[in-house]
Amino acid sequence: MIIFVLVLVAIFGALWFVVDYQKDQASEGNPYNKSNLNQTTIDQLDDPMYQNQILPDELAEKLDNGEDVTVYFYDPNCIHCQRTTPVVVPMADDYGVDLVKMNLEEFRDQWQEYGIQSTPTLVHFEAGEEAARIVGEQPQAEFENFFDTNVVE
Repeated sequence: MIIFVLVLVAIFGALWFVVDYQKDQASEGNPYNKSNLNQTTIDQLDDPMYQNQILPDELAEKLDNGEDVTVYFYDPNCIHCQRTTPVVVPMADDYGVDLVKMNLEEFRDQWQEYGIQSTPTLVHFEAGEEAARIVGEQPQAEFENFFDTNVVE
């Protein structure tokens, strides 16, 4: 009985070590500059839809400098984001928009910083000031209208 318990403890210990090691490896050199990422973020690290991440300090600097920026605020756990991202990201590419993404699961303080009520939220800033916003999962035509009206010149 003691041997059985020791074997179980060893197996669980090995599993914990492997999972922790994988998480550490995924967290090193990531675009979030954080050592401890949520698993849903780790799962998206290599997904082309979730590249072009922007850090809170980088976004603040761009806005302070009066730059134009279009930001896709999302949460990797949000089902609406999971359905909206494959629509918005290729559309932004088609329109030639440099769409930066802000992962609100990793940077929770940004919800309040930018008045985000729900995800996904797409915000276009002109000269460092908010110029347009679209909130929630919308039909594709709504996002096309957003880009046509507010982002593309």
